[in-house]
Amino acid sequence: MILIAGVDEVGRGPLAGNVVAAAVILDPRKPIAGLNDSKKLSEKKRAGLYSIIMDQALSFSIARASAEEIDSINILQASLLAMTRAVDSLSIQPDKVLVDGNRLPKWRYLSEAIVQGDSLIAEISAASILAKVTRDAEMDALDLIYPGYGFAQHKGYPTKAHIAAIEKQGICAIHRRSFGPVKRFLGS
Repeated sequence: MILIAGVDEVGRGPLAGNVVAAAVILDPRKPIAGLNDSKKLSEKKRAGLYSIIMDQALSFSIARASAEEIDSINILQASLLAMTRAVDSLSIQPDKVLVDGNRLPKWRYLSEAIVQGDSLIAEISAASILAKVTRDAEMDALDLIYPGYGFAQHKGYPTKAHIAAIEKQGICAIHRRSFGPVKRFLGS
């Protein structure tokens, strides 16, 4: 049996929080119906699939790169770093890694980048779902720690409400200082 790990990340566009990556090796004997790009699924459907994936996958791992790392090495490199951490943390070594998108981390794994892989490849879809549900839950928790920013609603994305909250309250510890809409508030 050839073990395929799917990898995807969530959270490249937000102004705050971690970028989260997941790696998943599905059990080919237990196909999971309904897998798709996490952005194309309702929150309820994602939550249901999240539980099934966690229960039935041969191995999965969730990893992050912090706002500080994003500011230090840029969002692309931080995304690739989170992906590397996710695959390196799998309890089973994959034979091949399929990555959503058009860029691959520099790593030791036999791998392939697949544009729109989160819609096409079950393992990448599963990784997309784990990463999205995890990051959304983390932003919900951060909303309690940093009230007034609306993180539970916009998940850190640059919405009008988020920009207005930064204008009113200033930036907080989880904001990505290298991102333009945040950078303009530094020192104010």
